[in-house]
Amino acid sequence: MTQPQLRFVNCLDSTGLHRMAYWEWAGPSADAPVLICVHGLSRQGRDFDALARAMSDRYRVICPDVVGRGHSDWLRSPAGYQIPGYVSDMVALLARLDVEQVDWVGTSMGGLIGLGLASLHRPDGAASPIRRLVLNDVGPAIRIEALQRIGAYLGKPARFKSVEEGAAYLRSISEGFGPHTDEEWHALSEPLFRQDGNEWKLHYDPAIALPFTAVTPELVTAGEAALWAAYDQLRCPTLLIRGAESDLLTAETARAMTQRGPNARLVELPGVGHAPTLIHADQVAIVRDFLSS
Repeated sequence: MTQPQLRFVNCLDSTGLHRMAYWEWAGPSADAPVLICVHGLSRQGRDFDALARAMSDRYRVICPDVVGRGHSDWLRSPAGYQIPGYVSDMVALLARLDVEQVDWVGTSMGGLIGLGLASLHRPDGAASPIRRLVLNDVGPAIRIEALQRIGAYLGKPARFKSVEEGAAYLRSISEGFGPHTDEEWHALSEPLFRQDGNEWKLHYDPAIALPFTAVTPELVTAGEAALWAAYDQLRCPTLLIRGAESDLLTAETARAMTQRGPNARLVELPGVGHAPTLIHADQVAIVRDFLSS
C-alpha cells in the first residue's frame, strides 16, 4: 500500500467524547501483527510515512494523530492534553483494532505514551499490551531547558502565505531533526498545514501549549520520578534511539536506561539532535532490525 486510509475511534475524556484520527497502512494479510507509530508533541501521524511503507510488508501499521493534532478533535478542556489522557486514548485504539499486543515506535511524546502504556499490567499478570518498544529520543528524565525551548514556540499564532513558507519556518525551529533534502522536508511538513482563506496555518490546537506554562523545576522533578517508576516496570524488549546532539535526552539518562528497567538497547545517531525523523534508510533499518530480532 502506497497511501494509508484515514480512520477514527471514539475516546473518552473528562468532558465527554472526542474522536482520535489514525492512519492505517494495510499489512500483507488480515491477521498481520500491528505496529503503532506515535509522533512528537506538535507533529502528526503522517510523520511515519517512510517507516510505515518500509514496514507494511510485515505489519499492519497504525499511525495516530494524537488528540489536538492533525485530523483528531480538539479537546474542550486543555487540561486533558497530558500523557495519562493520551494513554487512555491508545487503550481505546487497541480495542478498536481488536489486538492483544502490538509493537510500538514512539518519537518524543509518542515514546512517553508508549512508556505509560507498556508499564500497565492486568491483575491476572498478563503481559503488557506492548511486545517490543522503540523509544525515539526520549526517556524518564527530560531537561527543563529543552521544555523551555519547545515552549518558546509551541502554540504561538503563525500564518503563512504558502506551505513552502511554513515549511521554511518549521525548518528554522527543527535543526535537531538533522539534515534533510528539500523534498524530504516538504514531505514531512506539508501534512502539518491547513489552508485558511488565502493563508496557511499549523493544524494543531494552540492549547496543547498550556501545560508548558505550568512547568516548574519541582513539577519536572516529580514527573521524572513517576516516569522512572513506570520505566522500571517495563518487561518488554526496548530499543532507545538517541540523537547524539539531543538537548532533551542526555547521554547520562540514556546510559542509565541501559542499566535499569528493561535494560534498553541503545543506538546513538551522530549529527542528529532532537529528534531523529526515522525517514532515512539507515534509521529505518535500525528499527526494522530490532523489531525483527
